[in-house]
Amino acid sequence: MDLQDQVQRRIDELAGTELGLQVAVYRQGELVVDAVAGDGVTPETLYFAASTGKGASATVANVLVDRGILDYDRPIVDIWPEFGAHGKERATLRHVLTHSVGLPALPPGTTRTGLPEQADRLAATEPWWEPGTKMTYHAETFGVLVGEIVRRATGRTISDVLREILTPLGMEENVFFALPGGQRHRLARLVEPEGAEETFAMLAGMFEQVVPRALQPRAADLNRPELLAIEDASSAILTARGIAKLYAALIGEVDGVRLVRPEAVPVITGPALVAQDELLGNPATLALGYSIGRLGSSADESPATIGWPGMGGSAAWADTRSGVTFALTRTLFDPSGSASAIEIGNLVAKALC
Repeated sequence: MDLQDQVQRRIDELAGTELGLQVAVYRQGELVVDAVAGDGVTPETLYFAASTGKGASATVANVLVDRGILDYDRPIVDIWPEFGAHGKERATLRHVLTHSVGLPALPPGTTRTGLPEQADRLAATEPWWEPGTKMTYHAETFGVLVGEIVRRATGRTISDVLREILTPLGMEENVFFALPGGQRHRLARLVEPEGAEETFAMLAGMFEQVVPRALQPRAADLNRPELLAIEDASSAILTARGIAKLYAALIGEVDGVRLVRPEAVPVITGPALVAQDELLGNPATLALGYSIGRLGSSADESPATIGWPGMGGSAAWADTRSGVTFALTRTLFDPSGSASAIEIGNLVAKALC
């Protein structure tokens, strides 16, 4: 049985509890798995994929560095003078991409509709530490900061730059930071599992210091297309094929397209920061905008793999050693629900990596 059949059979078995799944796998630029399960789910169904979208925003930044438009170590104030307030004048894109810039928190009461004005507030904010000396996961501020840096450098929104990058791959309608009105009909309706309220409450308390409750993802909000129309580069609305192909073109060649020069790949994907997360307490090994280590394993166990999982159970990763990229999206928006992404990801890794 080939891998396509293995994955399809397994997600068909899971569909009863999962409700809907998409899985896409590229190997050396070739789509080798394109599987869906669940009522109404097609490869073109768009899913809110939470922080899985950070892989797309990081890729935009890395492509612009490779093109000479951005620089990892140039002070941000060179293109965003207001950012230098309160001792941030030496902060760099490298600090932002490694979650070490010291700006993890948005003001209490911030809502999704208020995200567009947060860049100015972060520029005027005192950092929690001297940029580059410590780290914690910048759950919502990551996208605000990367998006504004891209806008200052290019004069265009990060959504516009992402679309330009995706167009040669034929994926411009498959990864969005803001859901266009004309794509609303493709959006999957997320469902929260019964009994998850306690987990949501626990996560809300854990992240409330940095992510206001009104911004913490819940299906009731994520099923409102008008809210997803507001740009948020800390998350994305995407298909599994879209994000898997974006990663494939980052680490190699797809359909004759490379997003960065081959010599840039080890710079982007190698360890850029190893530290203890100051807020969450876990050890973190980060590349330039991605976590190192396949979901379900550690950085030591899978050091050639980069990616991001998303709250709710989506995930995407790329393995530079084998040239394999993987993505999974799901209808069941479960705050502790990464089991399917781990299982299917491990099945793929065992076969191909």
